[in-house]
Amino acid sequence: MTTTPAAPSSPSPSPRHPAPSEARFGDGVVLPPLTSWPRRALKHPRLMHYHRLAVLVAAANLAFLGVAGGVPEERTLGHAALANLALAVVVRQQYVVNFFFRVATAAPVTWPLRVRWTLAKVYHFGGLHVGGALAGSAWFLALTVALTAGDGSGAVLTVSYTLITLLAVIVATALPAFRSRFHDRFERIHRFGGWAALALFWTHTVLLARGPGDVGLWVLALVTFSVALPWLRLRKVDVRIERPSSHVALARFDHGVTPFAGSSTAISRNPLKEWHSFANVPAPGQSGFRLTISRAGDWTGSFIDDAPSRVWVKGITTAGVANVETLFRRVVYVATGSGIGPCLPHLLAAEVPSRLVWATRDPRRTYGDGLVEEILAVQPDAVVWDTGRHGKPDMVRLAYAAYAESGAEAVICISNKRLTWQVVHGLEQRDIPAYGAIWDS
Repeated sequence: MTTTPAAPSSPSPSPRHPAPSEARFGDGVVLPPLTSWPRRALKHPRLMHYHRLAVLVAAANLAFLGVAGGVPEERTLGHAALANLALAVVVRQQYVVNFFFRVATAAPVTWPLRVRWTLAKVYHFGGLHVGGALAGSAWFLALTVALTAGDGSGAVLTVSYTLITLLAVIVATALPAFRSRFHDRFERIHRFGGWAALALFWTHTVLLARGPGDVGLWVLALVTFSVALPWLRLRKVDVRIERPSSHVALARFDHGVTPFAGSSTAISRNPLKEWHSFANVPAPGQSGFRLTISRAGDWTGSFIDDAPSRVWVKGITTAGVANVETLFRRVVYVATGSGIGPCLPHLLAAEVPSRLVWATRDPRRTYGDGLVEEILAVQPDAVVWDTGRHGKPDMVRLAYAAYAESGAEAVICISNKRLTWQVVHGLEQRDIPAYGAIWDS
């Protein structure tokens, strides 16, 4: 491990922030005890806010069903299906995502930590997407059954059964087991299946509509606009690639867009085939931005080995999890490998006092002296753990050590799925606010 001397301005000892001598980096760090059993249960991954939001949507639909006093009429079933599916689509729209983050992070740091802790879970909004998709599919299934038992025409029933079959395929392939193992297939099924479903919903709604003022038509118009908007921003732009090693490419863009720190940009070499999002790294006072792309599969490997001169970019730059930093007086960033990319724009912007813990193999050889020196210039007290020399550290202990020593209020972890959840839930079960990606797309 390489680290500069600890900052001398650590806070006074307290139960939450023990004296620096008690927060030694390495195996000697003593983690605080686990919090009470009820609070630990609430911090379990199965009860995270993502799942709570999905359950909330389901509960709202059940409440609506209860108020309706039985099975609603066909018209109401159709509107309920469209309303839920509109929710599922719109909450994924980039402008809406940015709005969620803007509202949640508007709270001042003077608010109670428990309130800010919860607001910072804003990135779990995907639970609304899941809840809306499942509830909408269920309502449409009920509508199809009602039309079959009633006087549905042959055309309406044909569209209904085709659509319900397509929705079932989309839902099944979005389950974590399939999505994680066949992500490229999931992405294509979700994209092309979603477009086909939207076209079928238009057909179905027009067949049943009671005139141009039908609310279903207006809902579909909103959904269609939401889906189309990112593609209306599609363009091919120049990119300059630097390769400090065979493991990493630094992609530089300067096409008139300077995104905000903590946002991401989706890029592609084939816009209908697959898209990959990376954290934008704008440099303060300079136009353009960088993307740090590490070898993590066939696509990234091809991008590094066969660097393109132009790529496609789509949509609106979108806020990422680390934007919740502004809800806290001080934070700790924990990164492994290329996880430094999403952290870097926040470290450079320095809007919130922070401390970096970065574990990676041979950082200078892998990422280049320039990038490492850029990090150390803004984070002279950074803990940089060379896994090639010292092996893999206990990241929970390192995160807690930096949290306790720096007087931070929260920890933000950018790493792979296993380690992110290990750090986030390992700290939250000890009553320490912690945040990291939840891999819901």
